[in-house]
Amino acid sequence: MNEIEKLKNAVDKAKTIVFFGGAGVSTESGIPDFRSVDGLYNQKYDYPPETILSHSFFLRHTAEFYRFYRDKLLSHDAKPNAAHYKLAEWEQQGKLNAVLTQNIDGLHSAAGSKKVLELHGSVLRNYCMDCGKFHTVDIIKNGKGLPRCECGGLIKPDVVLYEEPLDQSVMEEAIRCIREADMMIIGGTSLAVYPAAGLIEYFRGDTLALVNRDATPLDRRADIVVHDSIGKVFSAL
Repeated sequence: MNEIEKLKNAVDKAKTIVFFGGAGVSTESGIPDFRSVDGLYNQKYDYPPETILSHSFFLRHTAEFYRFYRDKLLSHDAKPNAAHYKLAEWEQQGKLNAVLTQNIDGLHSAAGSKKVLELHGSVLRNYCMDCGKFHTVDIIKNGKGLPRCECGGLIKPDVVLYEEPLDQSVMEEAIRCIREADMMIIGGTSLAVYPAAGLIEYFRGDTLALVNRDATPLDRRADIVVHDSIGKVFSAL
C-alpha cells in the first residue's frame, strides 16, 4: 500500500479531521509562495518582501507598502483548487471540524468551507484605522495610492504583518479544534513560520499526516508522509 492509499484509508476511518495548511495549498491556484524557488523572496525589489510586509514598514513607507500589496498579494484571478474543494466536502460530510490556514487569500471560504480559521488574516477584510468601518477588498484593489475611508482615515488590510501578534481568539479556537481531532492533516507548509507552526504540538489524536512537495522538520514524527502536489493528492482521496 502506497502513502496516498494509506492516507485515504486513514481519512475514511477518521471521525474528526483538522486540516492545517500553508502556502502550498494556494500555489496551485496561481498564488506565489514566499519561500519557493519561484516565490516572492527570490524576486528583486527595492526592499525584501519580509521588510515590506512588516508593521514598521507599513507605518513608515505606506505608499510603497500598498504598491507592493496591490501588485503581489491581491491575486485577481485565483480560484480554489482540488484541495480546497475536498476539504469543503469533508466538512459538509461532518468529517472535518476546521481548516486552519496561514494563507490570506480567502480561497477556502470561496470553495465552500465554513469553519476557516485564518491565522494570518485575510485580504478580503479591511478596516479604517480611524473609525473602524469595514471595507471590501475592492476599495484597495481598484484604487490607487493610499486607500481612504469616507472619514478620511487610512484603510488597512486585516492581515497579520511581520512584527504583529496573531489574533489570540483565533489561536485559542485553533488549539481547541486540534485537541478535539483524531486525525490532523498538515498540507503545503514548510512549518517554518511560528507561532502558527507550533500549533501542531497540541495534537493528541491517532493519526498525523503530512502532505508537502518537500521534506519538513516534522516528517519523522508523522504517521503518513506524502511528498507530492497537494492538489494531486487530494484529487485521489
